Amino acid sequence: MSVYKFSNRSRLILLATAAAAAAACLPVHAQTPAPAQGQAQPSPAAPGATVVVTGNPLGRDTLVQASSVLSGDALVLRRASTLGETLDGLPGVASTWFGPNANRPVIRGLDGDRIRVLDNGGASIDASSLSFDHAVALDPLVVERLEVLRGPAALLYGGNATGGVVNTIDNRIPRAPQAGLGGRVELRGGGAAGERAAAALVEGGAGGLAWHADVFGRRTNDLRVPTYTPVADGEPLEPTTRVRNSESRAEGGALGGGWADADGHAGLAVDTYRNDYGVTVEPDVLIRMQRDRVALGAERRRLGGFIDSVRVQASHTEYKHEEVEGSGEVGTTFSSRGNDLRIEARHAPLAGLGGLTGVFGLQAESSDFSALGAEAFVPGTRSRTAALFVLEELQVGPARLSAGLRAESARIESDGDAPGAEEVRFGAPSSRRYTPASVSVGALWPLTGTGWSFSASAGHTERAPAYYELFANGVHIATATYERGDPTLGVERSANGELGASWKQGDHSVKASLYTTRFSSFISLDATGTLISIPGEAGEPATEVPEYAFRAVRARLQGVELEGRARLPFSPWAMDLTGGLDLVRGDNLDSNEPLPRLAPLRLRAGLEVGQGEWRAGAEVRHAAEQDRVPSTDTATPANTRLNLWWSWNASLAGAQALWFLRLDNATDELAYNASSIGTLRALAPLPGRGLTGGVRVRF
Repeated sequence: MSVYKFSNRSRLILLATAAAAAAACLPVHAQTPAPAQGQAQPSPAAPGATVVVTGNPLGRDTLVQASSVLSGDALVLRRASTLGETLDGLPGVASTWFGPNANRPVIRGLDGDRIRVLDNGGASIDASSLSFDHAVALDPLVVERLEVLRGPAALLYGGNATGGVVNTIDNRIPRAPQAGLGGRVELRGGGAAGERAAAALVEGGAGGLAWHADVFGRRTNDLRVPTYTPVADGEPLEPTTRVRNSESRAEGGALGGGWADADGHAGLAVDTYRNDYGVTVEPDVLIRMQRDRVALGAERRRLGGFIDSVRVQASHTEYKHEEVEGSGEVGTTFSSRGNDLRIEARHAPLAGLGGLTGVFGLQAESSDFSALGAEAFVPGTRSRTAALFVLEELQVGPARLSAGLRAESARIESDGDAPGAEEVRFGAPSSRRYTPASVSVGALWPLTGTGWSFSASAGHTERAPAYYELFANGVHIATATYERGDPTLGVERSANGELGASWKQGDHSVKASLYTTRFSSFISLDATGTLISIPGEAGEPATEVPEYAFRAVRARLQGVELEGRARLPFSPWAMDLTGGLDLVRGDNLDSNEPLPRLAPLRLRAGLEVGQGEWRAGAEVRHAAEQDRVPSTDTATPANTRLNLWWSWNASLAGAQALWFLRLDNATDELAYNASSIGTLRALAPLPGRGLTGGVRVRF
């Protein structure tokens, strides 16, 4: 059996992390006094009673499900060029890594079509789940708040949320009355990729009318890393300090407006996003992406009667990206056009049922996908889903009980081969129908007067296969494999359970989660052991690539998450010790091999210091060696990175300015991402030392 190995430095980090978590668990007999005038306020990352709208539409300030929230100063300090990199390092959250431009959140070892990425609670339609080199069509520069649910959230958001949900929230559709003019400007630059970025938004309104406008842009160079020897197609290249073909250029903006008062809002927003970036695995290929979206949103609260409030969301998205060869010729074009609708109603407490309260609703989505060109390994498809869901809660003494049910209908159609196609790969047009159903129960039990709260949940989740899992049949250039779908695949089924505990007293806190998910039919992309011969072009010799096939297997994922914070007694300084660890272990129970691309044991220890309007901190992140890998993969070495940061809040011409500096990977350690696909890992290490600075001004 494989074990995690620790050097002397690793042991020190483990001890520091454990000390931080243990300090947060020490009993405190009196509440910590509130900071006096001139003392530092609590860190923006400190835990607090924050309503996670994504996880509980009933508006509770606590959740049965494990969650994380980033907003305000904490988000500014963590903000990166991609959504995955911004969230990487939160408890249970890792990121795929296809270089600095295309990476997607991984939650508790699950990625792709099992993680639901939302745009203000609605569908974010792109092609990022199809391939690791396809970027998420959302930019963190204009996001005001990020909410992450860890663990199954299929009840509210469908089977695509088996692993969790990431919801990006902005104010493009104003949700509250606006009085006068306000906004923010953010400038940032530096880092290992030489980032130059700017974002600006302005909002205003009067008499119930409100409007919003924003614009942003970013440029980066090839990513700078410690000296390494890249390996491409099994052959070592010349040592270098740059990740080849990893530069990028992105810009976008939005206009929104509507009407809002104390009891609700209604409005519309249009936005556009462009992102041109290099594909690391191919030295001369550029992806040219564009996404255009129109969204409508409305909510009305305090209606009286049985229905207390109603919320409606709808959007239409048009997405396209072109893969441009070095010659300037477009090799492949991927496009997707989609619509989504969500109607959610909250009913008043039912006196005859002990004050039972809940929400019920309807969700419908449609997506038309096409791929034309050399890398079109999936036929044109049409996907349609519709679902009904209900979530109910009951207060029983200090405990809160919840239960929910979701029933879906899904239809996925393939266009098959185009008439007169030179190569027959996809066959005749075909269609598959599915009726997934999900159910969950949970309980939250706070122990009054102790600061402790305990939670437990269990559920059954079903997911219809994605179009590429059913119909793929061709060479996937980005992964250097031949992918073969299986149109006979059934619904993916899993059962899950989780236990959680949290404690908070003053500025001290601790959170812990223990979870397990068992799949009776996990749709896995596995090597078949067969090599497929691919004819060469223009007289070039044929090449062979390994065949990978989508199969339903039995699988199990289980893990633990722990995070803590303790305020040290060094008044008038505000000094916090932080720590955390997470571990996920996954197994293919049919092959008795580990599941691929899982993050290893990760440890985090930090110290934050502040006084008045300035704060500073240091954090050590350690990733143990990941040697629990399938036979088709290789181990990823351990790494330890030191990050430093400083911020200062100050008045600037009547506005509030946050100045910040961040030094990532201060020791310039060469590190690789275990969640990367094996064909790319040796080509694209994680960023080297990088100093980022900037300012955010609110007015």
